[in-house]
Amino acid sequence: MISNTPQPPYYAVIFTSQRTPGDRGYAYTAGRLAELARTMPGFLGAESVRDEHGAGITVSYWQSEANMRHWLEQAEHAAARQLGNSVWYEDFSVRVARVERAYGKNRPG
Repeated sequence: MISNTPQPPYYAVIFTSQRTPGDRGYAYTAGRLAELARTMPGFLGAESVRDEHGAGITVSYWQSEANMRHWLEQAEHAAARQLGNSVWYEDFSVRVARVERAYGKNRPG
């Protein structure tokens, strides 16, 4: 599903990852964090895909840098990041960007 974000500017957190084999609680935690993120101030939406080889990308959208920091400091999210680092991911990268322009087929720019 494509997120219905407002007119820019807003922020995007781009998380790319390569999973380790096996679930080990990953699916449950990913679902829980998606639910939790939707309750956070300034959360605008998220899009996530993963291929059959474990490579994935999740982009979350936030109204402000302060909202992103608040999410980063949220206790369940912090605990999940520790598990990701030690158990779930062979590798990952986080990039933060300010969205200046946005348009699409059903979203005039």
